[in-house]
Amino acid sequence: MNLLVVTGASAGIGRAIATRFLLEGSVVVNLSRRPCTERGVENLVCDLAQPDAIDRIAAPLGAWLADAERICLVHNASIMRRDSIDALPSEDLRAVLELNLVAANALNQLALPHMGAGSSIIYIGSTLAEKAVPGVASYVIAKHALAGMMRSTCQDLAGRGIHTCMICPGFTDTEQIRAMIGGDPGTLAALTGMSAFGRLIEPEEIAETVAFAAHAPVLNGALIHANLGQRER
Repeated sequence: MNLLVVTGASAGIGRAIATRFLLEGSVVVNLSRRPCTERGVENLVCDLAQPDAIDRIAAPLGAWLADAERICLVHNASIMRRDSIDALPSEDLRAVLELNLVAANALNQLALPHMGAGSSIIYIGSTLAEKAVPGVASYVIAKHALAGMMRSTCQDLAGRGIHTCMICPGFTDTEQIRAMIGGDPGTLAALTGMSAFGRLIEPEEIAETVAFAAHAPVLNGALIHANLGQRER
């Protein structure tokens, strides 16, 4: 069987990825605090911000991994906080890195022994994986580090037939973005105005990009901006 293991598929981009892989017949396992309600998705409820999260689900997830012929592992779960470099308590940064990086590493350690040729590890980044804006320091730090993890994945797994890449969405029409907009038409106009297409990205567009990347070893090590083209100001 083909297996998708995706983190944070209870909503937004993660849920769209889960739905897309169901359509191609994959078994889909979601790891998140809230279950994905899409019919057919297997849920392992866990809080990836907790250091022992992967250990707690290792047994049931390991059973799916052991039965899979080809595995696609998608590191999607993330958190964006309003913070700045001059007011960023170390414990807050630690919590962000635990979810964005340490959990991804722990999941890699569990999955890789089961991943054969044709498998893939896809990291969901951000336009902020290669630049910064004010007010989201911990998120910028985490996404830059995640790009380094992807590049290390490419180098360290060379010769094993497992490919990796990072998909970096722009502003996508998710619950998180809508909460940030808060119904303010001015904020929405500002965000859509940054796109060369004048709109937000649909989660399904990112899911389609991830599905393509999962079958494209030629993208091994690539960081791909999926943002409709951002206007330079």
